[in-house]
Amino acid sequence: MTADAPATAPPAAWRDPRRALWPLALLVPALPFASWLAWRGGAGSWAWWLAPVVVFGVIPVVDLLVGDDRRNPPDEAVPRLARDGYYRWLTYLYLPAQYAGLALGCAVWASGGLRPLGAAGLVATLAVVDGIAINTAHELGHKREKLERWLSKVALAPTGYGHFHVEHNRGHHVRVATPADPASSRLGESFYAFWPRTVAGSLRSAWRLEAARFRVRGRSPWTHRNEILTAWAMTVALFAVLAAAYGPGVLPFLLLQAVFGFSLLEVVNYLEHYGLARRRTPAGRYEKVDARHSWNSDRTVTNVFLFQLQRHSDHHANPLRRYQTLCSFDCSPQLPAGYATMVVAALVPPVWRRVMDHRVLAHYGGDLEAANVHPPARARLRRLAG
Repeated sequence: MTADAPATAPPAAWRDPRRALWPLALLVPALPFASWLAWRGGAGSWAWWLAPVVVFGVIPVVDLLVGDDRRNPPDEAVPRLARDGYYRWLTYLYLPAQYAGLALGCAVWASGGLRPLGAAGLVATLAVVDGIAINTAHELGHKREKLERWLSKVALAPTGYGHFHVEHNRGHHVRVATPADPASSRLGESFYAFWPRTVAGSLRSAWRLEAARFRVRGRSPWTHRNEILTAWAMTVALFAVLAAAYGPGVLPFLLLQAVFGFSLLEVVNYLEHYGLARRRTPAGRYEKVDARHSWNSDRTVTNVFLFQLQRHSDHHANPLRRYQTLCSFDCSPQLPAGYATMVVAALVPPVWRRVMDHRVLAHYGGDLEAANVHPPARARLRRLAG
């Protein structure tokens, strides 16, 4: 922990003050079942919109009321905290709940009892659950344990985004906050311009990285040992099993929720590094990644629901740290709200630009050339910078 980190509690008496709150993250995969109960109880098609309303409506309000929690675990407590299996099992438990919700969604879709409003809500609800599951996959995929890395692919299978496991760890973390990274959004770039660039670019990058891994061994990448192919095979197998169980009519539902689910991941990617840039050293290389190269948020509620993904600055500086040990640093640029709120803002480009562009410029002392700039927006940003 660096000197500019917020003060911590005395290590001898330290206990995780949010230990009892972390299971709240499992409320997200429970939302499809709450919707189903409400729907069966006569609430109508609107019941299937519960998950988006809770995640993007209720949570931002509660986040605002509860505020930030910048407390960090003391260094001496981190090893004990990292070894505690309680935190690990919470991420594991997300997966069976995620898959049960997906099966429920297929059963409801196959029943044919949904009106268009309810069908759209069912897609949105499962997209929220499976999109947030990519965050669980993100937490598991960074670990050295084979079981956790395998479970990461399991969590990615419902969205068909198994290549994220390769690209995020071996591509994004190497190139983050540089123009070469498809997952780092640029100052002045809208989410709708970013989406095709990151979806296509991440896919290409993942394949190149995995193909290169086999090339150095003189082997073909077309093998069951290819992590991308095995992850995609898990998606194909999952969708085939669900289609066999509930009929091929569920395939459009599965594809729609997958696209909207991985789009939720990409809008989170969009806000995590917006406009931030690593400078080149005199040797021509990019400087080492540190806490200045990711947007951070200490909003308590969203951090609990996202396994502390919002402490993204520390995650990039220390990728192997478990979520319960991530710290907040004063040098990290701070988002004005939690991820749930910022996702909504990112979907409305004029709002996003008004909220974020001046913050990026302020982070660099008004120096536009120090930021990662979207070329078509440069003229407008020069005017903003004065």
